[in-house]
Amino acid sequence: MSKAEIIIAVNTVWVVVAAVLVMFMQAGFAFLEAGLTRMKNAAHIAGKNVLIFGVCSLVYWAVGFGIAFSKGDAIIGTSGFFPSVNSLLDVGKAPFEFFTTIPGAAGYLFEVVFAGVSLAIVWGAMAERAKLWVYFAFGVAFTVIYSVTSHWVWGGGWLFGLGMQDFAGSTVVHYQGALAALAGAILLGPRIGKFAGGRGNPIPGHNIPYAVLGTIILWFGWFGFNPGSTLAVITGDKLGYFGYVALTTNLAAAAGACSGALTARLVLKKADISMMLNGVLAALVAVTAASGFVAPWAAVVIGAVSGVIAVVGVLWVERIGIDDPIGAVAVHGMSGVWGTLATGLFAVPALAATLKTGTGGLVYTGSFHQVWIQLLGLLAVGAFTFSASFGCLWVMNKLWGIRVEPEVETSGLDVSEHGMWGYPEFYIPVPGGYGTEAHSHLLAHRHELPPHEDEEEVAEAA
Repeated sequence: MSKAEIIIAVNTVWVVVAAVLVMFMQAGFAFLEAGLTRMKNAAHIAGKNVLIFGVCSLVYWAVGFGIAFSKGDAIIGTSGFFPSVNSLLDVGKAPFEFFTTIPGAAGYLFEVVFAGVSLAIVWGAMAERAKLWVYFAFGVAFTVIYSVTSHWVWGGGWLFGLGMQDFAGSTVVHYQGALAALAGAILLGPRIGKFAGGRGNPIPGHNIPYAVLGTIILWFGWFGFNPGSTLAVITGDKLGYFGYVALTTNLAAAAGACSGALTARLVLKKADISMMLNGVLAALVAVTAASGFVAPWAAVVIGAVSGVIAVVGVLWVERIGIDDPIGAVAVHGMSGVWGTLATGLFAVPALAATLKTGTGGLVYTGSFHQVWIQLLGLLAVGAFTFSASFGCLWVMNKLWGIRVEPEVETSGLDVSEHGMWGYPEFYIPVPGGYGTEAHSHLLAHRHELPPHEDEEEVAEAA
């Protein structure tokens, strides 16, 4: 093997490993979203992550990858649909010339998991009240919408040509997902009882440890999300540049955790755990655009500000009457905006030159040039994605309805949509299980039994 072939082989291994890490983020979303919603919807909320990734993978292979990364024009890729064997095995050749360091197949795998993450974000604000068929229909539509703006920013489109800096997708992945989530939340309306009496009534999630585990998995997966976006082990003249990207990613997340907890303590008078988790995720969202462009100190600043945005943003979204059970609009939307603009503020000129994207930020150059490009990108993507998403969901709602009936919502989507419970022992009789006579007997007499007798009776009842 030549030196060039060895480098391509190593690059491919790295990118595929990073893609697997990003795909594992679906597990993080499953735990986070199920934990922050009610028990009666837990199986539905968790299981939809498998469904939507399946839908997204098929649509992205068929048309999305070509729309995003084939040459085409400034607006859309026009080839590479249902890609051939050769196009997926070639490196740096049509229709996927963009991928010069890895084969087309590795490029597809890495990019499809990003599309899957963006689609997973959408359902956070629509949780506990959207019909199952909407996951199929809007999953197809949003994957195409996502692919168009991916072409604009990453695939050689018009924002790419202007030098917009979005290293791993604060705008492309997170902001877009949040915009579609907002459109869905508006059209669906709030959950039953959320704003009864004219105020935002808390509907707490059923399992905070699940949400904590989901956040840790997402933090872990982000080390594929951001560092993997180098698409190579050598970036410019920097060997192992992905390690630097991992460092800025981690610093921002750490700052977001601390900032989220402290902000919650100041605003809510308690260090709310869910707000701390949102601080971590908001920081990771924001640094996603900046991770390859900024100095470590700037990553800390970006993360710390994101922790404040997460807390204040979630409260503000509720105050204006939007029911967002997971906090997707604030965490992925507002922080996505902040991260995109912060890159224009803090981008180090030498790092921008290494990545061959845009220029240095305001802090280093004294020029607003990069900030204006970042703002233009946000406005263009925002207008297109929100209007397209709202339009698709509005049509679906008019034709078939996208919200479940009140009795279905009240009984829970687990049993209504799937004929099963996420926690069956709490709802149907299980020998020796919750709510049975044996279980009630144990609860009534537990305080009277020595520990060893208690354990024996539990064993007999089971």
